[in-house]
Amino acid sequence: MSRALLYALVAAAGNVLGALAVTRRAVRELRVIELLVAFGAGFMLSVAIVELLPAALSRSGNLAPALVLVGYLAVHLTQHTVTPHFHFGEETHAVSSVAGTSALVGLLLHTFFDGVAIASAFLVRPELGIMVFIAIFLHKLPEGVTISSLMLAGGRSGGRAVGAAALLGVATLLGVIVTDALGFLVQNGLAISAGVTIYVAASNLVPEFQGKRGWKLPAAFFAGAATFFVTKLIVDVTSGSP
Repeated sequence: MSRALLYALVAAAGNVLGALAVTRRAVRELRVIELLVAFGAGFMLSVAIVELLPAALSRSGNLAPALVLVGYLAVHLTQHTVTPHFHFGEETHAVSSVAGTSALVGLLLHTFFDGVAIASAFLVRPELGIMVFIAIFLHKLPEGVTISSLMLAGGRSGGRAVGAAALLGVATLLGVIVTDALGFLVQNGLAISAGVTIYVAASNLVPEFQGKRGWKLPAAFFAGAATFFVTKLIVDVTSGSP
């Protein structure tokens, strides 16, 4: 098993753990996951801007900005244009069964490119792969909460809710496998993934806590950004990177 696939498998497990927190009604875990939405947004945005964009420009050249935009627009199309009801976090209102299915379809593209991002990053250098893995894992838990709660709100069983989250994990693994086999993604997957990551962090996760009162969520957001720089320093020093 390749290193990228192993890390993707761990990330995919985050989808299932998030779903189990919903189906088990684990209130404490759900509160922690809410904080992870803000923390993960700060970490992901930092990874995308500081790490992914420069690497994508180096790898894809002049094509990189257009591919970043394609990734960003593709997620908006699938999650907020085609999908009638979608937001990150636990769904607490009844919705139609169609809403859960359409959200699952929308998230499958996003989670596929989670795998592309992990595989592409490891192809550049292992340190970048680790940073991207951490960023993706942090939002996998809220992602599992999102899809499983939508399934339950649409009248699906707990088993089907967890199964939907597991499908998102499978899409991530598929993203790694396809990237390793497809030359275009080997060369340009990082740029598309950068656009996807920026969208998830800035347009999906940040709005989830912007309107909420209190200092904990904003503090978690800035802590996520700060933790990125600390983690990057530790990874670089450990690996001997300049």
